[in-house]
Amino acid sequence: MANPTFRVVIPSSAKPLIDLAGKVYNKHQADGEQSPLRSIRSNNWEENGPKVEEAFNLHNQAEELKRQAENLNKQRDMLLEGIKQSVKASRDVLLGIYRDNPNELGQWGYEVNSSSSSLKADEKKA
Repeated sequence: MANPTFRVVIPSSAKPLIDLAGKVYNKHQADGEQSPLRSIRSNNWEENGPKVEEAFNLHNQAEELKRQAENLNKQRDMLLEGIKQSVKASRDVLLGIYRDNPNELGQWGYEVNSSSSSLKADEKKA
């Protein structure tokens, strides 16, 4: 009979790796002196085991901050639509006032490109 081939999966993403590390470390601690993992010399569980909880806490903090960032970005984007319309309306008014010298809009913070192709591209964006 041929020996079956198998593969033991080590997760590459943070949360599943932390979860697996926690299970291994807990089993190692439960087995105490009888744990076969006590034979590991470098990267041993006595050194890295206590870091699992810290990694778990940092992961949870990062996920919460990610949720907060997504929420803040949504709030910002809701505000930006009206702001963008004000910027466009202001541009239109200023172009009417400075029709003979549109470069004056640069004093208001607008970027003014003078080539005819870029002006056409800007008109399409508006």
